[in-house]
Amino acid sequence: MAITITKIDLNITRLAEPTRKLYIVWIETEKNGAKNIGQLKTSSGFFSKTLKSSLTTVTSFKPTGFFISAEDDSGIQRPGSQVVLSTSR
Repeated sequence: MAITITKIDLNITRLAEPTRKLYIVWIETEKNGAKNIGQLKTSSGFFSKTLKSSLTTVTSFKPTGFFISAEDDSGIQRPGSQVVLSTSR
């Protein structure tokens, strides 16, 4: 049995303030649907209000796409309807 681990390193700039409490990053998988892989860490610069966001994590799932949603709880298991960014296949 082989296990593949994928490292995910996201860096996003110019993201607006979340319409909810936080941003959650999701991966889309072929066999397991959408999986919550973590909360974006956000910060703004000293001279700028532009948000910079990042997430570094690992997963055993093979991602087919990514999306980010605005949520109120970091432990959420299903994404809400407020998707703010997504990748295409």
